[in-house]
Amino acid sequence: MAKQIAYRRVYEETEPQDGKRVLVDRVWPRGMRKDDAHLDEWLRDIAPSTELRKWYGHEPSRFTEFRRRYLAELRDAGHREAAGHLRALAAHDKLLLLTATKDLDHSQAAVLAEWLTGKK
Repeated sequence: MAKQIAYRRVYEETEPQDGKRVLVDRVWPRGMRKDDAHLDEWLRDIAPSTELRKWYGHEPSRFTEFRRRYLAELRDAGHREAAGHLRALAAHDKLLLLTATKDLDHSQAAVLAEWLTGKK
């Protein structure tokens, strides 16, 4: 059975089929009250490092290099525990990765979904 992993913006309405709702941003979403997020978890340690996030700046032309660097970070000691926890969540539940990023296809949530499903 294929893993059911999806991603979308944290600002969108919750849906009954969401599954576990996990925020994967290091910084809390601007303008969002914690009660309104309806999160199961905020896994900030899975997010790209502050240095990588600032370098990337959500520039689509840098996405390929961002993706490469972020996948490398997921293997380092600073991300290892959070990565294992996220993999465990994905193995047992339907998982929805949430981010405040406007460009979902060029976000860490997209990279994580791909990584968790083993597509690359």
